[in-house]
Formats: sequence, structure tokens, C-alpha cells
Amino acid sequence: MAENNLLTKLEGLEIKFEEISTLITDPSVIADQKRYVKLNREYKELERVLEALHRYRRLLTGIEEAKDLIATENDPEMKEMARLELAELEPQLEPMEEEIKLLLIPADPEDAKNCVVEIRGGTGGDEAAIFAGDLFRMYSKYCETKGWKISISSFTEGTSGGYKEIIFNVSGENVYGTLKYESGVHRVQRVPATETQGRVHTSASTVAVLPEADEFDVVINEGEIKWDTFRSSGAGGQNVNKVESGVRLRYVWKNPITGESEEILIECTETRDQPKNKERALARLRTFIYDKEHQKYIDDIASRRKTMVSTGDRSAKIRTYNYPQGRITDHRINYTIYNLAAFMDGSIQDCIDHLIVAENAERMKESEL
Repeated sequence: MAENNLLTKLEGLEIKFEEISTLITDPSVIADQKRYVKLNREYKELERVLEALHRYRRLLTGIEEAKDLIATENDPEMKEMARLELAELEPQLEPMEEEIKLLLIPADPEDAKNCVVEIRGGTGGDEAAIFAGDLFRMYSKYCETKGWKISISSFTEGTSGGYKEIIFNVSGENVYGTLKYESGVHRVQRVPATETQGRVHTSASTVAVLPEADEFDVVINEGEIKWDTFRSSGAGGQNVNKVESGVRLRYVWKNPITGESEEILIECTETRDQPKNKERALARLRTFIYDKEHQKYIDDIASRRKTMVSTGDRSAKIRTYNYPQGRITDHRINYTIYNLAAFMDGSIQDCIDHLIVAENAERMKESEL
């Protein structure tokens, strides 16, 4: 029976849960922050699975008891009550099994992290930069609906508006696990504001979504960081002109795989507070190194992320925004809708939900659940 096969897969999870429950109260484990965070994450994942398992067992018991009553009870009224209960419980069985199967799929350990989003204007010149600005506004609106916080690290404005490049952090619940589907090339088809003859142009901007590195994910020798300060340029009044609040760090990083050294240069002028800019520059350095050191990890899990759904490949064309038709098409799952205005105003959850469903279906197939 399907339920017996599923219960077999769940054997041992309760013992493992109890072991982790004990470990996360051990002072030596708490002192090892990297291990402690990993175990805490595993504890929460197992807690969700076991809560579903207990509901599943109660459902199976209820079905079994109702069947026994129907088979053995002589009282017609009791038999009818058992039949009604069975008719109510049996339809719940398949959805609950699907829920447990989804919970049993190994979660991407990066999903719970905050993320760094980089949007860059690609082919199309000024129009690509304008579109990069539109994408930033779209994500800002979406994050607002989720209650997530955005903080801009750096940006370069386009000559006709928008951004040649904008980098920002997003913090909140399960941020990377949601926004990772946005990595790739976003193509726009419309009449640019700079077009005088009304012709439709095709431009593109790239979006890269990276998991934000925790302090203990990478090792940085802060004594080797070279810091410079400078006066920020741009709007901001007298403070910007007189105070050296902008920071620039230089750090020589050695690639652990190739052994080659690379100088990393990061500037941060986001706030008028130099210590805060230093803190944000350090966070960007950690994320940059983390991304470099985990490139092999990203390649290895390409199949788990589903190359057609959430590849992490920044060169793959994932979506087209067609303004004349008011159409959005996500090429990975053949998803097409005609509410472009609402989509660009942040209503992107339905598309992300379809991507999550597609990925989970393929991951379930891989896991043979």
C-alpha cells in the first residue's frame, strides 16, 4: 500500500529529531555557530515533517477504525455513521501524502537566507538601462507586499533614466528561496521612450540573485583589507560635499581551487554614516567571496534547481515582457499571462508559484517519492 511505503520512508525521523533536539541544547554545539545554525535549520525542517506525519497517522487510524466498524458492527445506525466518517476521511489521504512527499524533498540549504540582487542593463543601450530601472521598481513593489526590507548597496544611473547597474540586499523570510527563480536574462519588447519613429525594439537586462553570506560562511582576514574613504558624489546637500562618508575596500582573495589571487574592489556610498558603509561593504565582500567559492556547489545542484526552472544561470533567457500585447511569457514553464501592467507593479507571485510547483514536481520525480 502507498501509505505503508510512505511510512517506511519516514522511519527513523523521530529518533533523528530527538537527537537534534538534544544537540541544540548542548553548550559545545551552541559555541560552534556554524554547526548550531545548521542543526537548527534541520530541526525546523524535521519538525514540519513530523507534525504532518502525526496528522497522517491519525488519519490512517481513523480510516482503519471506520472500515472495521463497517465490517463488524451490527447496528445499522453505527454502520452509517462509520460510512459517513470514511467518506469524509478518505479524500484527505492523497493530498496529505502529497504534502508529506513535498516535505521529504531535501530543501536547498540556501533557501532560508537573505539575498543580494544585481540588475544590469544588457543589450539595448539606454532602453536596457530604463528597463533595469523598471525591474528594480517591480521587485521593490513585490518585496513591499511580502514585508521584506530592501537596502541599496550601489547603483550607476543610465543616461536616459533607469540604471546601468543596481545592487541591493533583500532581507526577510525565505527570501532567496523565493527570488532565486528570477536569475537570468529578462527581455523587453516595446517602443522605447528614445524612439522617434514608433518602432518596437527588443532590449534585455540581466538579474542575478545570490544567497547572502553569513559571517561564518567565509573566512576573511580583516587585517588584510585596505580601506579608503572619499566624499560621496550626487544628491545629499552639504554633508555629502564635506564629509568623507564613502568607503572603498581592497582585498586580495586567493581562489582555493585554482590557487590564483584576485584583487576585489568594493565601494559603498549608500549612507552618510561611514561605519554603516563599512559594514555594508564587508557584507558585500563576504557575499562576493561566498559566491566565488560556491560556484562548484551551484554547478553541482543544477539538476536539483532544475535547469529549466531555477538554474541560477545568469545568461539564460527566462522571461519576455511584451508591451504592445500586454503579455508576460516565462519560457521555462510556458507560462503566459496578459496582465503586464499589474506584473510590473509587483504582482509576480503567481508566476513564482508556478515555477515552484514545476520545480517541486521534477524534484519529487528525481527523489522517487
